[in-house]
Amino acid sequence: MSTIAVFDVGKTNAKLYAMRPDGRPLEALSTPNASIEGPPYRHHDLDGLEAWLLAGLAELATRHAIAAIVPCGHGGSGVLVRGGRAAMPMIDYEHPMPADAAAGYRAEADPLRERGGPALLGSSHAARQLWWLARDWPEALAAADAFLHLPQYWACRLSGVAANEVTSAAAQSHLWSVAERRPSAILARRGWERLMPPMAPAWATLGPVRPEVAARTGLAPDTRVHCGIHDSSANFYRYQAAGLRDVVVVSTGTWIVAQTDRTDGVDLDREAPGRILNADVTGAPVPGMLTMGGREFAVVAGDATGPATRDALARLVAAGTMALPFFGDDDGPFPGHARRGRLVGPPAGDPAGRFTLAVLYAALLTVEILDRLPPARTVVLDGSFVREPLYGGIVQALAPEARIRVNADSVGQAAGAALLAGHATRTTPAPLDLARPDAAGLPDLRSYRAAWRDHLALEIQR
Repeated sequence: MSTIAVFDVGKTNAKLYAMRPDGRPLEALSTPNASIEGPPYRHHDLDGLEAWLLAGLAELATRHAIAAIVPCGHGGSGVLVRGGRAAMPMIDYEHPMPADAAAGYRAEADPLRERGGPALLGSSHAARQLWWLARDWPEALAAADAFLHLPQYWACRLSGVAANEVTSAAAQSHLWSVAERRPSAILARRGWERLMPPMAPAWATLGPVRPEVAARTGLAPDTRVHCGIHDSSANFYRYQAAGLRDVVVVSTGTWIVAQTDRTDGVDLDREAPGRILNADVTGAPVPGMLTMGGREFAVVAGDATGPATRDALARLVAAGTMALPFFGDDDGPFPGHARRGRLVGPPAGDPAGRFTLAVLYAALLTVEILDRLPPARTVVLDGSFVREPLYGGIVQALAPEARIRVNADSVGQAAGAALLAGHATRTTPAPLDLARPDAAGLPDLRSYRAAWRDHLALEIQR
C-alpha cells in the first residue's frame, strides 16, 4: 500500500507522519519548532527545520513506499521568498512588532469583511508582517518574487513550484476576503499582488519532488508534492471527507480552535472578540472562534502530568477553586483579560488536583467559544486535550444540550492532509470513529460555571 507523508508544522512542534491513504497513521516523527531571538527579529529556524524534514523523509522512506507529500501548517504567518528560498527570516507571530509599526498597520488595515478576523497577538497576520517588512526592509521586499503561506512554502521547497491556496490565505492572513472569495483590498493598494502566486486547490499536485530532494532522501523521483493546507482547515476537511455536515469541530493544542459549517446568524461585517472566519478547501466560509488554550493549560497544570480524576474534580468544585483567564497575551473571547489570569479559592493541592483544574479550565474555555458560534447538530472534540478522558465529559456536562462526540486518535490535521491526496478520486466517505464522552457522576458544573463567570465580571472591574 502506498503511503502519504504529511509534514505538519505547528506553532510549538513540527511532525512528520507516515499515513495510510484512508487517513490512518502508521508512524510519526516530531521535533520542536524552534525560534531564534534575532536579529533582525524573533524568527523560525527554517533551515534547521528543513534539514530535519529531509532527514525524516529519508528515514521514513526506508520503511514506507511514499507516494506523495502533503504539507500543512499554522496560519498567521508566511515567508517572503526569492528564487524559491526565504528572502527574509520567517517572523515568529508571537514576537511583538515595534509599537509604531503596529499602530501604522492598524491605521491602514482593511475593514473586517476584507480581513476575516480581528488583530491577534504579537505580529500575527501576513498582511501586518508584510507591512512591517515593507517599512523596515524595503529592499528585501522589492527583490522578493513571492510571499508564501507556510504550507505552500514547504510545498515550494519540496517541489520548486510556488502556489497560493485558499485555506492558507484565509487563515488570519488579512490578505483574503473569505466573505467575497477574493484577495483583500490591501494587496492592490500596496502593490503586493505581484507577490501572490496563482491559486491552486489544496489537493492539487504541484509537481514531483525536486531532484535534489529525491537524491537526499531516497524518495522516488515521481513522488508527488501536493499544494497543502492550513492545519485547522485540514482537521475540518477530515470530517467533511467523512461525510459530516451541520457540525462544529473543536481542535485542541496550542490553540483551542472551533470551526463550523453553519453560517446562519454570523455577521461577517461585525468584529467579535476571538471570532475568526476561515475557509474550507472549496473556499466556502467557515466561521470559528479561537483562544490560546494550550498555553493556558500548561500554566495552570505546571509540572503536574495527570491523570485528571473525578474525586479531584469534586473537591475543586465543592471548594470553589478556579482558574480565571488569561495568563498569556491572548485574551480570546474576553477582551481586557490578557495577563490578568489568576487562581481563586483554596489551592488545588496535589498534582492530581492541579492537572484536573487545568482540564476543567480548558473545558470552560471550550464551552465559552462554543456559545459564540451557531448551534450545530454535532460537536466533535479532538486534539491533544482529548487524551484526557475527563475533558470530553466535562464539556458535555457544561453543555448538556449539545451532542458532543470525541475523536480520540489525535491526528486530525494529519488525517485530513493525507485524505487530500485522494480527494479527486474518493467515492465513499472516509472512515471515522467517534465516541460519546462519559459525563456520568460529575458534580454540578453548570452552577460552577455561573460562579466562574461572576468572577470574570468582577475581575474586569478591578
